[in-house]
Parts: sequence; C-alpha cells; structure tokens
Amino acid sequence: MQKRIGFSVFGLVQGVGFRAFVCDRARGLHLVGWVKNELDGRVEGEAEGIEADIAQLTQALRKGPLMSHVDRCLVRDLPVMGVERTFRISR
Repeated sequence: MQKRIGFSVFGLVQGVGFRAFVCDRARGLHLVGWVKNELDGRVEGEAEGIEADIAQLTQALRKGPLMSHVDRCLVRDLPVMGVERTFRISR
C-alpha cells in the first residue's frame, strides 16, 4: 500500500548532514519526495512510497546521522500524490 508523510525534525539537525542522510535513506528505500532546511532550524520534508519503507524512513528520522541530535520528530499522513520520480534535497 502506498503512503505519503510529511515530517518536521527538531534539534541539532542543520549543519550535520541531516538532509543528505535523509535523501540517501529515502533513495535506498525507493521513496520519492523532498527534504529541506527551514529558517527556524528544523528540517522539513515529505516522503512517499510503500508503507513498510516509509516506516523505516521514519525510524531513521528519529535517530539521524551521527553528529545530529533529534529532540522531536513530528510525522503526519498526507494524501498520496503519485507524481514525483525521485527524492531530492530542496533549497
């Protein structure tokens, strides 16, 4: 079953390779979507794909890369779009 989520990750998540980490994980799971830094210091994004793969990405978001420190990760369900072809880092 296809699923799409939106996520917001708070903590030490900018300047530590968090977006690249998310992008690598998402692409490895064959997910599509995007991830970007926000001015308030959080990382925001959306991901779409098979439900089990979305669950794996969600686990990775809660841990982050080695130099990060995740204080809070909010995940919300979104309508499946089915139009994106890749996962990308947005600016």
